[in-house]
Amino acid sequence: MSYKLEIRAFFFNAKTDYLPYYKNFNISVDAEATAKDLLAQIQDVNENFSYSKQKLVMKINGLVIEAKQPVSELVERLGTSLQIDPVNSYRSNDGLKINDSDFMQSFELLAPYASESDLKYYKTLYALHYASETEKFNHEYIGDAVLVLAHKMITEGSEHREAILDAITSANSGLFDCEYENNLFNAQDHTAAIDELKAMAKPEEGPSLCAKLIARFSNKEEKKVEVVVPKRAVETIENLEEKQVAHYHGIASHDETHKLIAEMDMKGVHFSRSGKLSGLSILNDNKDLAFKKAGAILLDAYDSGAEVLVVEDVAVLDMFKKNFSAIEKTIGRKMIGLELISAEDFVSQLNAIVA
Repeated sequence: MSYKLEIRAFFFNAKTDYLPYYKNFNISVDAEATAKDLLAQIQDVNENFSYSKQKLVMKINGLVIEAKQPVSELVERLGTSLQIDPVNSYRSNDGLKINDSDFMQSFELLAPYASESDLKYYKTLYALHYASETEKFNHEYIGDAVLVLAHKMITEGSEHREAILDAITSANSGLFDCEYENNLFNAQDHTAAIDELKAMAKPEEGPSLCAKLIARFSNKEEKKVEVVVPKRAVETIENLEEKQVAHYHGIASHDETHKLIAEMDMKGVHFSRSGKLSGLSILNDNKDLAFKKAGAILLDAYDSGAEVLVVEDVAVLDMFKKNFSAIEKTIGRKMIGLELISAEDFVSQLNAIVA
């Protein structure tokens, strides 16, 4: 069995080219072929297509792929139209070959406290380092890989716990800029490790030990205060059924909403960042970065033709609405006419239209 693939491949030579460009190829590969075999076939057709023979990682349709990845699995998940890019286009110096000095520069943050086995483990995280979403918004970001290493060293009982935490938080762009996203083809979820590191580095403020003891032995009864959460006002979109609708779902499922849009014969809009994180979890630590991430989502939906954006998470919707002008200012674009609505209100309004 073989696959016929439509390939859009990245070209750039820092010595001769001012800007990168793409070329299209129709390639047939055997079912047993790997991603590296695919690159070799492209190079057979065009000798100017360049890739590294060692530490080879790349992006295919936006996901980070390692050299030995079977093409059959790529096709099963991504289809037969594939775009091949460097794992980090910003660092490309010759096609898919990149300047990867930043990988070991990040390790140097922990090198004084690391063992040989720590270094060996870190080197296995090469693909993870270049799958970091935050780096797209801040090229100075230290990468997810060194954070994962830091978590491993601390949880294994390193005596340098505080120094390790200081190293990853005092960097120009470090731990508190990380909103972990899995951009690897072979999924690895390190969200729990990142959250644990943040809790170690910035423990939640609470009563002191002295205050707790006083409260415990005090004869005064504490009054319990019931927190009342105000009910959200139901929002509607005028002429909703006539507008082009996109759905931002983040890590939640999008199936039901997309199915509903199709059943209502509405103009559904798909956009590439619909499943990316919004910046909400880093809003208090780095507002500018959070607004950049939120703006990338809103602008992607807007530029894809959406007039209405359905937002699955109410907390994310509130962030978008409350900071809409600031987000526009951060990204330098106006998104005139883009209306936002919660998924719950969207469904309610459609049900009312049907009724």
